[in-house]
Amino acid sequence: MAEAGKTLHLEVITPDAAVLHEDVDFILVRALDGDLGIMPNHAPLIASLSIWPLYYDKDGKRDCVTVAGGFMEVHSNVVTVITPASEKPEDIDIDRAIESEKRAEALLAEHAANLDETRARASLERALRRIDVARKYGKH
Repeated sequence: MAEAGKTLHLEVITPDAAVLHEDVDFILVRALDGDLGIMPNHAPLIASLSIWPLYYDKDGKRDCVTVAGGFMEVHSNVVTVITPASEKPEDIDIDRAIESEKRAEALLAEHAANLDETRARASLERALRRIDVARKYGKH
């Protein structure tokens, strides 16, 4: 177990699974109003999150997971992220992510009258972030 006060306990939770439970040294996340860096002993905080990777440092190594929005709570050196979807780089099916990117781009290019543009753009953003994380941090 890590020394108290020198690390944060990071939990990333989706409706389907607990994706990550790690003691980490630093967390970088994108909130709706900008990037947040979280270090041990950070003040209590609740923030809404953007679709973006959540980066964390542990023992001098940077790693990440995808985060599809949601929110984060920081309290007493515990950071809890609740998100609709999250994946570790090694769990991302890059071919599926590329197909999702193509589908979203095709929908947006159609300019159909019944298109939910916000939803299509969010789908495209999730696919792009998954591809980026898989290529940079996964075994792809």
